[in-house]
Amino acid sequence: MAWDEWEKLKADAARRSTTHMRLNQVPADPGGGGGADLVVNQDDLGAVGHEAFVLYGELHSTTDIAGAGADKAGAGSTMQAAAALKAHGFETGAALELTVEVWTSQAKSVLQACAHVSNHLDFSKKLHAEQDAEIGAVLRGRDGSAESVSELDKYFK
Repeated sequence: MAWDEWEKLKADAARRSTTHMRLNQVPADPGGGGGADLVVNQDDLGAVGHEAFVLYGELHSTTDIAGAGADKAGAGSTMQAAAALKAHGFETGAALELTVEVWTSQAKSVLQACAHVSNHLDFSKKLHAEQDAEIGAVLRGRDGSAESVSELDKYFK
C-alpha cells in the first residue's frame, strides 16, 4: 500500500468516525435461540463427573503393576523379577525397576487428574444449584410471586 493510499484511508475513517462506541458482534440468531454457543446443563456436569469417577476406579484397580502379585514383603511380581534379574547381573533388572517407578508415577498423575475432574464437577454442580436457589429466593415479590420483568430490568441499568 502506498503512503498516499494510507493517508486517504485514514482521512476517510476520520470523516466517518463518531463519538459512540461500536461493538463487533455475531448477528442475532434468526431462530430466536439467542445465539448461545455453549450450554451446560446440570445433568451434563453430573454425567462427566460420574464418568471421571468410574474411570478413576477402573484405573486404580488395573494400573498397579508395582503391587500386582505381591509377596509377603509387599513387592509385586514385576519388582520381584527386576530384583532377580539384578541379582544375576542383568542390567535389564535395573531398567525394569525404573520402568515400574515411571509407570507408577504416571498412573498416579492420571488418577489424580480423574479425581480432580470428578470432585470439581461435583462441587460446581452443587454450587450452581445453591446459587440458583438463592437467586430465586431474592427475586420474589413480597407475596412470593416471581418478580416482574420490568422490575428485573432495573437491576441492569
